[in-house]
Amino acid sequence: MLTANKLMPQGRGLAPVLLKRAATIELDWDVRQKSRFDATDSQGRQIGIFLPRGTAVRGGDVLVAEDGSLIRVIAAPQPVLRITHCTAHGTPFDLTRAAYHLGNRHVPIELKPDHLKIEPDHVLADMLRSMHLIVVAVEEAFEPEGGAYGSHEHGHGSHDHHGHDHDHGHSHGASKGPKPLVLAPELLDDHADHPHGHDHGHHGHSH
Repeated sequence: MLTANKLMPQGRGLAPVLLKRAATIELDWDVRQKSRFDATDSQGRQIGIFLPRGTAVRGGDVLVAEDGSLIRVIAAPQPVLRITHCTAHGTPFDLTRAAYHLGNRHVPIELKPDHLKIEPDHVLADMLRSMHLIVVAVEEAFEPEGGAYGSHEHGHGSHDHHGHDHDHGHSHGASKGPKPLVLAPELLDDHADHPHGHDHGHHGHSH
């Protein structure tokens, strides 16, 4: 069995021709969230993957085998629930509410601008439908948010974070100062007088 213990997030730094020639393995999320597993690639080779604990493999990542060969990971279609807002009875904000409630239950969620995806669960599906959301069972690749599950600890996440270091630096720098602490009570007082009162009314209607 061939061993692979190196991961190149999204194949960054590799020439497109190398990615095109690479063998592939198609894996669902249950397997990709593990750091150690066996798989068979498109060339029929048995690959033993041994990655740092807490690593999650994403579709588009590239594994490097001990012989130097590359194996590109494909996120396999799998049963998921696709959640969209109801254009007749709701608003896109309903998706934000749904993500909040699912997050409270520590459910892995794939977040998209116009929909959410979760693994099949009839209890959650009923809850979401009661919130006027449309829930449809489909077969699609599943790439849940990784921050709370440790996947940002490996290269895939760290590259993304480095790309945004400057933006984060500015916002973090502002938050370290005393100014927001002084302003926060005033903002809360202002909102308490006006916007929050209205918001609660809207939430009441949406329920």
